[in-house]
Amino acid sequence: MNNKPEHPSHNAYIARKATIRIEEALEDTRVVLVAGPRQAGKTTLARQVAGRERQYITLDDAGALNAARTDPVGFVRGLDRAVIDEVQRVPALMLAIKESVDADDRPGRFLLTGSANLAAIPAIADSLAGRMAVIPLLPFAQSEILGSGGQAIDHLFSGDALSVPSVCLTGDALVDMVLRGGYPEVLRRATPARRVAWLEDYVQLILDRDIRDVAQIDQIDRLPRLLQILAEHASQQTNYTSFGTALGLSNVTAQKYVGLLERLFLVRTLQPWSNNRLSRLIKTPKIQFLDTGLLAALREDDAQTLARERSRFGPLLESFVFSELQKLASWSERRVTLTHYRTKEQDEVDIVLEDRRGRVVGIEVKASATVSARDFRGLRQLRDAVGERFLRGLVLHDHDRITPFAENLHAAPISLLWT
Repeated sequence: MNNKPEHPSHNAYIARKATIRIEEALEDTRVVLVAGPRQAGKTTLARQVAGRERQYITLDDAGALNAARTDPVGFVRGLDRAVIDEVQRVPALMLAIKESVDADDRPGRFLLTGSANLAAIPAIADSLAGRMAVIPLLPFAQSEILGSGGQAIDHLFSGDALSVPSVCLTGDALVDMVLRGGYPEVLRRATPARRVAWLEDYVQLILDRDIRDVAQIDQIDRLPRLLQILAEHASQQTNYTSFGTALGLSNVTAQKYVGLLERLFLVRTLQPWSNNRLSRLIKTPKIQFLDTGLLAALREDDAQTLARERSRFGPLLESFVFSELQKLASWSERRVTLTHYRTKEQDEVDIVLEDRRGRVVGIEVKASATVSARDFRGLRQLRDAVGERFLRGLVLHDHDRITPFAENLHAAPISLLWT
């Protein structure tokens, strides 16, 4: 099977899995924040959920922005059941909102959107603890684009038998999906050149303007180059010293700048899985990108390049799987953490999913169509380390069949993620 999915037309509306979570949160929580990267669809979703009942204000409007910055308390005082878009542009508003909802604690008072991770700012996170629900909204998941279930994580932890997906993408169709990513504006563009042009403008906007909303940094001109370096090292272990040296920055400064890019939802640091009984584990995080269309544009990877240099597809595909799992986890009823496993002997598992009961699903990603027993080496080690808590290990790869390699070890299609 190599079915090619239909991509949305310019006017098509794609239902978001986060909708029900936002609606439920507004019923019992004073403040609801929809947080995710710019152009991921936050405004569209917030306005759809709010309908005409709520006043809508965007801080991308110069007048509203100036009023909020000049007098945050006065700005909030006259609002009730309001939508405030791009709230990260005036962080002081969060304290004013806290004061307002403490005086009037009805649920659903404010629906906010933010293109920066405000929960990473301790003062804001602490001030709204117990008052605010944060709902992640990343670019489209493939299960949203295809209108499929989107419960892959729940299925993996259920212990049920795996089944071949009805829409199974392999070869060129899989490459095309990875290169597109999930930004709504990218999906509307018909040619790779038009998509790349939009993504380049998008990165420039964030690094020229949005970064200033979340931090004051002296060497902002280094950020575009840093992002390119991170793109070339996607899915690899993070070496802040190496990144800093390439840019003339200290180790500490390079780590701080990566943190800022993470706060703007461009990259994500994947922490290492830990186990006190194993001393040979490497404790270095990996850098992953949250959208592979953006990652491919930064790496200047296109279909022709990947056909010539297939080895470049591996990091893209691993980031794609990571991104899809992040999206699936954002609406799953099962709370899971994502980490990676790597030993000093270089045995690894690309992504380790662990639920609150400590049960583990390991996922290794391969860009090839062929899988052998040695591709399960890291998964077998993880299984031995976890014991009875290990539910299953998968090698996800470019194929359309499920192949058992042991009782709880299988090779399976990448398409399993949107079953």
